[in-house]
Amino acid sequence: MIYYVDACAKVKGDGSKEKPFQKIQEAADIAKAGDEVLVGPGIYREAVNPKNAGVEGKNITYRSVYNRKAHITGAEIAKNWEKLEGNVYTTRISNKIFGDYNPYTTLVSGDWFIAYMTAHTGDIFLNGKSLYEVTSLEEVKNPQVKKASWDPDFSIYVWYTEQDTKKDETIFYANFQGKDPNKEEVEYTVRRNCFYPEKEGIGYITLSDFVVSKAATQWAPPTAYQEGMIGPHWSKGWIIENCEVFESKCSGISLGKYLQQNNDNKWLKTKYKDGTQTERDCICQAQIEGWTKENIGSHIIRNCDIHDCGQTGIVGHLGGVFSLIENNHIHHINNKQNLAGAEIGGIKMHAAIDVVFRHNHIHHCTRGMWLDWQAQGTRVTQNLFHDNTLPFDYLMTGEGLAGNGEDLFIEVSHGPTLLDNNLFLSDRAVKLCTQGVAMVHNIVAGSLVAVGCGVDNGTKSKISPRYTPYHLPHRTEISGFMTILHGDCKFYNNIFIQREVRPLLNKIMHTTTNFDWDDNNYLAGTFPYEKYPTFEEWDKQFEGYCGMGSPASDRYYSALPVWAGGNLYFNGAMAMSKENDAYVDNKNKIEITCQEKDGKTCVKTNVYKYLADHYCKIIKTDDIAMAFEPEEKYENPDGSPITFDTDITGQKRSSKTIAGPFAQRLESFTWE
Repeated sequence: MIYYVDACAKVKGDGSKEKPFQKIQEAADIAKAGDEVLVGPGIYREAVNPKNAGVEGKNITYRSVYNRKAHITGAEIAKNWEKLEGNVYTTRISNKIFGDYNPYTTLVSGDWFIAYMTAHTGDIFLNGKSLYEVTSLEEVKNPQVKKASWDPDFSIYVWYTEQDTKKDETIFYANFQGKDPNKEEVEYTVRRNCFYPEKEGIGYITLSDFVVSKAATQWAPPTAYQEGMIGPHWSKGWIIENCEVFESKCSGISLGKYLQQNNDNKWLKTKYKDGTQTERDCICQAQIEGWTKENIGSHIIRNCDIHDCGQTGIVGHLGGVFSLIENNHIHHINNKQNLAGAEIGGIKMHAAIDVVFRHNHIHHCTRGMWLDWQAQGTRVTQNLFHDNTLPFDYLMTGEGLAGNGEDLFIEVSHGPTLLDNNLFLSDRAVKLCTQGVAMVHNIVAGSLVAVGCGVDNGTKSKISPRYTPYHLPHRTEISGFMTILHGDCKFYNNIFIQREVRPLLNKIMHTTTNFDWDDNNYLAGTFPYEKYPTFEEWDKQFEGYCGMGSPASDRYYSALPVWAGGNLYFNGAMAMSKENDAYVDNKNKIEITCQEKDGKTCVKTNVYKYLADHYCKIIKTDDIAMAFEPEEKYENPDGSPITFDTDITGQKRSSKTIAGPFAQRLESFTWE
C-alpha cells in the first residue's frame, strides 16, 4: 500500500494520490509492514510517532518524494514581536501549545552534564540558526561575545525566557542585532522529537530523503533514557538515509537506551552510586530485559548530513549494536559550547558492539567520535577526520578536561577495536584510554593521547579502577568484567606525520603534569608505548608454575604487550625503539593539508614522494593477535576474516603494498 502526504493539500484527504493526507502522522497511524509513505515538498510542523512496526524484509518506508524537500521540524513560527528597546524584541506564547512538555520550563540535565549555566531544552532560531540563551533580560540588552563559542560573531544574538504564571504564557526576549523579527523567519522549539516512536519495539522503519530539524531534546547520557530528534527507540532494523539533520538541542539521531524507571540518571538523582556503577547496573538490567542481537540494533544510518547539534550528531548506548554507520557528513557539533559534559561528540557511542563506521567525513566537532565502553568488534574504516579541535588558543586552558578534543577517543574498552584506512588529521588523532586496538593502514597526522591513563574513577586517595564488561564474540551476552590493563595494541602499515605544534599546545604539553585523565601529548608516533613489553617479554612472566600457591606476582595485572610493524615516521614522528622495521625519515619536509573548495574537501600531501621503494605486506586477520580479554579476533561482524587489501577509496592493493590508506602514491585526494 502507498500512502501520499502533501502539506499543501487543501482539504483533509484519505491518503490516496488524489486526496493526500496533510500530516505525516495520519499515515503513521495506519501504515503497516511493507507500506510506503510518500511525502510531498513542504514544512511539516509535527512530531511523527510511527504506530506500527515493519518486519524483517518489509520495512515501513517514509520517503520524501523529492530529495530533502520535505522538512519535518519541531519548531513553530514566533510571531507578533514587539520592540522593547534598541535591538531587543519580545513576544508571548500560550503554554497550551506545549502540552505536557514545555521546553522553556525544562532544563537540560542528566548524568555527566556540567550545568555551568542555565540551559533550557528549547531554543529560538533566526533563519534556521539557533540564538544563544542568556539568563537575564539585562544580558539580552547588553550581550557579550561568548568566548567559548566557535562562532563568536553570532554569539551576540541572544534570547532569554521567563514565565507569566497568571496568564500561563512563556515570554521571550531576544536581541536580533538590528534585524526585524517580523520580517525574518523566527522560530521557537515546541516538540522534543521529530520522528520517534513513543513505544519501544517499533522496528523496521525506513526514513529517507527528509530534512529534520529543531527539536527540544534532553541530554542523553548512557545511564538515562537516550532520546534524539530521530530514533528507533529500542527496536531493530531501522534505516535512516539521505537526510539532513540539524539543530537538535542535544542529539540529532539516537540509537540509545530505553527508559529504565529504576535507573534513569540515578547518579544525578540519588548520588550514592557513582555513574560508572550505575552504568554497569544499566547494562546488566538490559541483559535481563531483552538486550540481544535478535531484538535490538542492526540499524543503518547512511548518506546523511548531520550538523549543528548541541551534544551529539549520533548518540547511543546498547541500542546501536550490530549497526552500520556509513557515508555520513557529520560536522559542527557542540560549536556553540553552550552545553558541557562527558557525552559530547560528532558520534558518541557506548557499547558499539560489531558496529561498522565506514566512509564518514567528520570535522569541526568538539570531539569527532567517542567510543566509550565495549567497543568490541567495532570497526572504524575509510573515514576522514579533521579539525576536531578547539579552533582558538584562548579556549584551551591546559586544565585537562577543559582542553582540546581529538578525532577519535576510545575509552575503557577491551576491544577488539579496529581502525583501518582512515585519515586522522587533527592535532590529537586518537585518545587511547583503553586496550585491544589495532591500527592498520592509516595516516596519523596528530598524536596518540592519554596512553596508560584515564581509566580510573578520579578518587582522591582510594583505588578506583573502572571495571567494564566484555561479551561473547558477536553477541551481547556478557562474558565478564575487568579493569583496563593498558596495552594489547597493534600498529601495522601506518604513516605517522609530525606537524608543527601550536605554541600554546606545546606549552600545555610541557606544563601539565600529574593529571590522571590526559597527558596532553601533541607529538606523533607510537613512542607513548615505549615502555610496554613485546609479547616475548610479557610471556616470560608466565614461565614455570603460575597456579595457586605460586609466588606472589603482578603478572595478571601488568601492562599487556604491544605489536608494531611496517610503520613509517616523518617530520620527527617517533617510533617505539622495539619496532625493528620502523622507517624513519627526518630529512624531508612532509606537508599534509585539508582544504575545502567549491563544496568539496581535498587532502594534499607530498609524503608519497618520499617512500622510495618501501613496501610492506598485506595484513590479514590472522596476522593480528586477538584482543586479550574477550579472546576475539579482529574480524568481520559475521566472524569471517579480513584481508586489508582495499584502500580508503575502495581500490585494491597490489602485491607492492605501501603504507597508509592509499593503494597508490597520491599527491591529492578529493573526498567523494
